[in-house]
Amino acid sequence: MNSLHLKQAIQTCEAGGVIAYPTEAVFGLGCLPMNQHSVDRILKLKHRSIDKGLILVAAHIEQLDEYVSFEKLTNLEQIHASWPGPVTWLVPSKAKTPSWLTGAHNTLAVRVSAHPLVHALCSALGPIVSTSANPAGAKPATTSQRVRAYFGDNIDYIVPAIITNRMNPTEIRDAQTGDIVRTS
Repeated sequence: MNSLHLKQAIQTCEAGGVIAYPTEAVFGLGCLPMNQHSVDRILKLKHRSIDKGLILVAAHIEQLDEYVSFEKLTNLEQIHASWPGPVTWLVPSKAKTPSWLTGAHNTLAVRVSAHPLVHALCSALGPIVSTSANPAGAKPATTSQRVRAYFGDNIDYIVPAIITNRMNPTEIRDAQTGDIVRTS
């Protein structure tokens, strides 16, 4: 990862911008989670209902403590065993977690990423929003060029990259039951 691209992505988020960046499987759109204006921009770009909720990615599990309640879970070992890695968990959200993150749910989708760029971003910024870089119904972008084709100049910074692993989007599991909610 080019340090200049990392620095630019960090500065863009800190200034309230929206970035596109490579994740484990596809490009993600991201911003700081407490910046409602930036989150609203992402939802508008994707044509996504606020009711669906979003994913937060982090470098370390402790970064998520402000948003979710891990202490209410009986299977925390299973979550710890999957992180860092490409598994997203729906964890009970704290009362102060904004609805622009949780949507119409009492949970928040969270992941501790093993992806080097995501880890570096979150180490510098704390958790960030992560949702696939595509308009609703379109195939998620796997190149920075596809992100630009989808969104034009409406993204403040796109980290140049090509995702070569061709994984499906990350698995999502319910942290209270362990059940798989999404496999691709």
